[in-house]
Amino acid sequence: MKLRPMTNEDLAAVIKIQERITRAPVSDNWREMLAQHVGNKHLPGIVAENEGKVMGFIFGEVKVGGFGAEISGWLEMVGVAPENMGAGIGRALAEELLRHFRAQGVRDVLTSVMWDSGDMLAFFKNMGFDRSPYINLQLTLRDD
Repeated sequence: MKLRPMTNEDLAAVIKIQERITRAPVSDNWREMLAQHVGNKHLPGIVAENEGKVMGFIFGEVKVGGFGAEISGWLEMVGVAPENMGAGIGRALAEELLRHFRAQGVRDVLTSVMWDSGDMLAFFKNMGFDRSPYINLQLTLRDD
């Protein structure tokens, strides 16, 4: 398995993996977000491939001055093709993203998980993540 920065040539494979995970087509907004993670040191995108086939992906963000921190890293999304789940690909991708963050001077890495997503909570706990000092808040905007 090879870990490397995501390229424009990987976008179709990443979209296919995401659609298989969610069992729904990705939106145009998701596609636009995905493209921003190519060649951007502040929005890193990394893929895992084997024999030229993309097996998983991870996206992050280096946030400067956000939430009272000088610099922080955010693990935004990780996805592994369903047939490859449980093989350590997600962990390898996360470790590679953490290396990228360290190279950018990041010490604190954060992520957000749905409260009822036991598998993702276990994954992040296994990676060494714990509760942060932040509380997620939500506001749903109404059409006026």
